[in-house]
Amino acid sequence: MQQRSAAEIKSSIESNRMELARSVDRLRGEVARVTDWRWQLRRHQGELIAGAAVVGLIVGARMLRRRRR
Repeated sequence: MQQRSAAEIKSSIESNRMELARSVDRLRGEVARVTDWRWQLRRHQGELIAGAAVVGLIVGARMLRRRRR
């Protein structure tokens, strides 16, 4: 096994530290984007409208059935 010098070890540690900082920053950005409910609403607007329409139809149909009884 080859021995590394103290300078090489320090350089490796610093490189790992910088890569970890970049990874944490990317992760922070991704978490902020995924948990932003306004962004999610804009992104899934069509699905939300379709879901609301289906729920409205189901509720309306049940109300009509109760009224006819």
